[in-house]
Amino acid sequence: MPLRQKEQPLNTEMHTTSLSLEDSLPLTCTRVGTCCHGKMVWLNPWELVRLAAAKDLTPRDFRDQYCEFGGIKLRFDQHIEGNLFATCSQYVPDFGCSVHEDRPLVCRLYPLGRERRGKEVQFVFQGSTFPCLEGCPKVVNLDYLTVREYLDSQDVATRFTAADEYLELMQQLADGAFALLLESGLAASGDLETLLLWRQLGNHTPDQLTEYINPEWMDILMLPDIGDELDNPKTFCQHHHDMLQAQAQSLFGNLGNAAEVKEASGLMMGLALHLGRGLGANPSDLAEHWIKTAKDLGA
Repeated sequence: MPLRQKEQPLNTEMHTTSLSLEDSLPLTCTRVGTCCHGKMVWLNPWELVRLAAAKDLTPRDFRDQYCEFGGIKLRFDQHIEGNLFATCSQYVPDFGCSVHEDRPLVCRLYPLGRERRGKEVQFVFQGSTFPCLEGCPKVVNLDYLTVREYLDSQDVATRFTAADEYLELMQQLADGAFALLLESGLAASGDLETLLLWRQLGNHTPDQLTEYINPEWMDILMLPDIGDELDNPKTFCQHHHDMLQAQAQSLFGNLGNAAEVKEASGLMMGLALHLGRGLGANPSDLAEHWIKTAKDLGA
């Protein structure tokens, strides 16, 4: 099931410019903080826990103080004089990012985006004109870097690992929704409601999807207690998968009727879509992809 993941900043331009690793661009940062205002920074659970550690907070306290939608998005709630746009909660005036060493992947990549389809990865920027030319025009006077050199300078390797591992975990959550629909006999019974529920969830706003997922499951999804594996995102994600699977088996092992199976399938799909949004994916597109796959499999 090839899926597409994007980590890239918000931009109203629909056109996307694709890049090769050897393309040379004005990527040397001026460190004026332009990209810390008026953007959207989505998080995966490993990034949230890393940020909490950087602030010497528990993941729950960091989420409650600095995040939205259960933890998948950094809050932009500062209003700094002279700036028209809301500012990231982690930005300190006249200093910069307070968690720079542990900043998320989307911040490290900016102004580039990373798109993954299956095992194929490409780097892009949104629009036809390089984004920094508008916000930081002085970049043209600094050294140009190739995309490869820029990525190396941003220490993205472990962040790519975390993003890719969570992309796999997102698919595994969706597979749980598939199993509940297809292996329980629900689809064979002529059920017409579960796929409609998946579509509704794909069209939910972040607030609506956060509300749909109950607080206990939201905590398991975004606040895994795996603090001793922060330097190893692959192991961290594997442990997180085991926690989610154990919770699902505990709650869904003895479902009694079709309504309960439908509800459980919807919850697993909601978790997959919510995590997908935090990875930069479009939940509506994901839901349609999974609905089509389920129909191909007999739903």
